[in-house]
Amino acid sequence: MNPGPTPDAPGLLPGEHAPPLWPHTLLAPGLAGAAVLSALAAPPLVGVGLALFAGAICIGSALTLARRVRRGERELHELDIRLLHSQKLAAIGELSSGIAHEINNPLAIITQEIDLARELFGPNACPAQEDLADIKDCLDQVGKQVARCRQITHKLLNFARKMEPVLQEEALERVIEDMAVLVEREAAGRGVAIRRDYDQSLPPMRTDVPLLRQVILNLLTNALHATPEGGTITLATGRQNGRAVIEVRDTGCGIPPENLPKVFDPFFTTKEPGKGTGLGLSLSHGIVARLGGNLTAQSAVGKGSVFTVSLPL
Repeated sequence: MNPGPTPDAPGLLPGEHAPPLWPHTLLAPGLAGAAVLSALAAPPLVGVGLALFAGAICIGSALTLARRVRRGERELHELDIRLLHSQKLAAIGELSSGIAHEINNPLAIITQEIDLARELFGPNACPAQEDLADIKDCLDQVGKQVARCRQITHKLLNFARKMEPVLQEEALERVIEDMAVLVEREAAGRGVAIRRDYDQSLPPMRTDVPLLRQVILNLLTNALHATPEGGTITLATGRQNGRAVIEVRDTGCGIPPENLPKVFDPFFTTKEPGKGTGLGLSLSHGIVARLGGNLTAQSAVGKGSVFTVSLPL
């Protein structure tokens, strides 16, 4: 059974390799050149044939090289998508304990409310008239906690799943809050407060929401890792020079001046080995540029850092 083309190299079967380029970069130009030189010294009829032969060689090589270039662009695009998705999963992994606690709290409340309802129902499953209101309150509370769990998992799945790039209108505050919910429990466990300072006058933005979420989560997790117990992370939005501005400010250790120019370089990290890929800020910088904006960093050692995303409205 033919397994079909591999996703890494469209058009190639597993185990196959792309044909070499040298026939098109060396042999074909050489043959075409020899044909042209021979045509100059040959009789007119032969010269025309040689010229047509040289043209056919050049056209065939050009078409082959164009196909190879297009295939390379497709492969590069697929690798870019995979890298973004892998980084999403890495970011979720770093927050997994906080997310687990965020879901565990509603489950604990649900358990308590069910135990209370069972007690009110009594051994004969026939509650007294005066207990019916309390049972209704228990059921209402269970419903609220289930909705809370559903909201958390919905935000998590929306962030984690692979999505095709699509522009849509969304309130900037809502995009940021979706990610703040995922980080807040982890921050509380570390004794770090998250504050909001949103500009309520900002209109909805037309942007690629899943990509922007990834940028926000990357900046939040970086700020969280840099901020000690008792510190603060501030999420702010505003307007500057006709553009929307998002700021993620922390009161962490700050970035040394010699490292600040490198923070957006791929694989640059100051974390311990195994605790960071060094791709979060680099990918975020590329995503913001793709969205038509820019991402900048300011920092002072011992005072904290400010990462600013500027996007067109």
